[in-house]
Amino acid sequence: MSVSKQEISSWFRKLQLHICNELEAEDGLAKFAEDSWQRPGGGGGHTRVIQHGNVFEKGGVNFSAVHGELADTMTEALGLNSNKFYATGVSIVIHPINPFVPIIHMNVRYFELNDGTYWFGGGIDLTPHYVKEEDAKFFHGRLKETCDRFDSSYYPEFKKWADDYFFIKHRKETRGIGGVFFDRLKENGSRSKAELWSFVQAVGE
Repeated sequence: MSVSKQEISSWFRKLQLHICNELEAEDGLAKFAEDSWQRPGGGGGHTRVIQHGNVFEKGGVNFSAVHGELADTMTEALGLNSNKFYATGVSIVIHPINPFVPIIHMNVRYFELNDGTYWFGGGIDLTPHYVKEEDAKFFHGRLKETCDRFDSSYYPEFKKWADDYFFIKHRKETRGIGGVFFDRLKENGSRSKAELWSFVQAVGE
């Protein structure tokens, strides 16, 4: 049975809370403050912020599940046949106090139209102030292990996507040590929606 948008949204909310609980335990002092909000066009979300802790200077772990109508310019730019959408996901940005601990960015998301069109997207990357080679190798090793559980082509493809996406042209270098980035993943003859959802869950976890 195909996974529904409600199931995806519910899991993303649980992921947000799980990440926040783990970060609070790691910090040992600071707690997340939550601000719930509503989108005028439909839906809403929960913004959670931690700051002034033992480990984290400031960080955000955000969840949203919104719906409504896309602007005509967006529909045309994306080449879509429908403008009624549903979008949900989790995004995080964490800034540690210690300059030797890297900044982390991550997001996992799902987008659906009322005509049945859908796709998954997401990514994760690290931006250390000081690059420690063994830590970089560990990070990318874990990413590769996660990707390889689903498709051996994922890691090289999504790593290159991240390297290109985060390339700073005027400095001729990537932002941090990169990671993986993917978008508009949808089922085809070799992968089902359920399999793609399992992959996105693994990235989030």
